[in-house]
Amino acid sequence: MIFAEDLTKLFDQFTAVNGVNLDVPAGKVLVLLGPNGAGKTTTVRMLTSILKPSRGRAVVAGFDVVKDPQKVRESVGVLTEHHGLYNRMNAEEYLDFYARLYNMEAASRKNRIESLLEEFGLLAEKNRKLGEFSKGMRQKLALVRALMNQPPVLLLDEPTSAMDPESARTVRDAIHQLRSSDRSIILCTHNLLEAEELADQVAIIRKGKIILTGSPSTLKQKLLGLPEYEVRLANQVDGKMPEMPDGVRMTTQGDRWLRFRVETPQSNNPELIQNLIKAKMKIVSFQEVQRSLESAYLEAMRTTEDGAPNAR
Repeated sequence: MIFAEDLTKLFDQFTAVNGVNLDVPAGKVLVLLGPNGAGKTTTVRMLTSILKPSRGRAVVAGFDVVKDPQKVRESVGVLTEHHGLYNRMNAEEYLDFYARLYNMEAASRKNRIESLLEEFGLLAEKNRKLGEFSKGMRQKLALVRALMNQPPVLLLDEPTSAMDPESARTVRDAIHQLRSSDRSIILCTHNLLEAEELADQVAIIRKGKIILTGSPSTLKQKLLGLPEYEVRLANQVDGKMPEMPDGVRMTTQGDRWLRFRVETPQSNNPELIQNLIKAKMKIVSFQEVQRSLESAYLEAMRTTEDGAPNAR
């Protein structure tokens, strides 16, 4: 649904995006992560045929972004960082204006507008001027606009920015529901918890280059090492340690807890638990230590220029 190969954008002598490769199949959400100025917005603008690539190619919903720009624009819904709302219009007028640009019939426009406004909790505000909307309401309305033509591709830049927790939850739930066998989504966000919840795949971009890609779990293992497990004990650790199975290494300990790195949890953990019991340790709990995508991302930002993680 979204394919890019060696996608590059130069502004005079400055390389904003350098050789980006993407492949997002239908039904998947790709989260694009990176610091400000990394090239996320420029990449999205090329994928929407707003900017012409300096090198490489991209195909969106089956259309080449250079050869078929109008078809690409008809096939994408875009939520940009700056919404471009018309403050003198009310919400219904504004959405009807955009629906007309997509040549939607009058009856279809009305039904679609009311359905989306109700879904995002804005139906009661449909006659209110946009200049009176709060930041969160403006963000939701901009997302409604992006969904008007039921596009097969969504490109969302910070979709929950400036929203209160309840509104942000509404938007994240909507993104979950927008997953389908015939739609792909690229999401740019600085909210790492949001990224971890929504992403099927993550691409980390730095200085215009994709340095790492993979599922959140794959990136966490690659960047943070083997999974870690913690055992909580009813009795104090008295210095007598359990026998370590092959592939298990104790990393840290406290008065009533121990942590282990485990190569193959399915085979190692049962043996480890048996050894803990043999060592007369009274187990209260044994569970995996949760590692966040945020930790993996920050580790990626500390990698070498070629994207190879630092040794751990």
